[in-house]
Amino acid sequence: MKEAKALQMITKIACTIGALWATTATQAFACSETTACHVESGEYYIAMPEDAEGPVPAMVYIHGFGGSGDSVFRNTSMRDAILARGYALIAPSGTKMEGRGGRNWSFHPQRQQGRDEVAFIQSVRGDVIANHNIDPERIMLAGFSIGGSMTSYLACQAPDSFPAYAPIGGSFWRPHPTGCEGDVRLFHTHGWNDGTVPLEGRVIRGRDIRDVGAFAQGDVFHAMDIWRQTNDCIHSKADRMTTNGAFWQRGWDRCLPGSALEFALFPGGHSIPQGWSDMVIDWFENL
Repeated sequence: MKEAKALQMITKIACTIGALWATTATQAFACSETTACHVESGEYYIAMPEDAEGPVPAMVYIHGFGGSGDSVFRNTSMRDAILARGYALIAPSGTKMEGRGGRNWSFHPQRQQGRDEVAFIQSVRGDVIANHNIDPERIMLAGFSIGGSMTSYLACQAPDSFPAYAPIGGSFWRPHPTGCEGDVRLFHTHGWNDGTVPLEGRVIRGRDIRDVGAFAQGDVFHAMDIWRQTNDCIHSKADRMTTNGAFWQRGWDRCLPGSALEFALFPGGHSIPQGWSDMVIDWFENL
């Protein structure tokens, strides 16, 4: 009798474990570029490269103002270019904006925070590593516009969160950070003709740039100086100045061991140019 009850108990436990495993596997499988994956404080979307074997590299990509995680995949040329390189594309969603559509990020540490964005993005990183076989040593954080600002602030506040960072069309806002927590590997890209986020920044709310209460974008050139100081680069002048297709690229090499700093301009506006993903992936893989 006791043996029968023990056997029933073992069978029940085994069935419970099996059900939990099946549920977890189904949830992980259900996540896609159209179906959200959920973590404690938000959601993200994911597309995996075809025939992915073993831990795969990935780009976590932060959308811009008014976007969402699933909207990232509408940029099919960027999506296809990243997947073709064997990288997963992961797109977290910002928080919903009251009274309007789309989502945004609480990116500036001196402004009201709707959510701890650094903790949220870190939780997305942990979840994809645990549930989607992503290589923790080959996962970069990138973002466009406000997403580029979010990428920059996370790199500044918690530089060890990702092996590398690639903001595009967005950087620090005013007041600029007075320092960052540690050296980084970062590649900033910006359009020469960007009028939405000009290289020198612009006032979004307020009278003018001299208004201490103004909500104003920062100066990208000043941001690059912050990164040079963060990485303890010997000179302000770049060690390399090259032309890579449409990109005018500068790099600083004489900096802290293990750090990396690149800056690229392209002859365009507030957009993600063709070739951007391949350029930053090449840089990432050559670090």
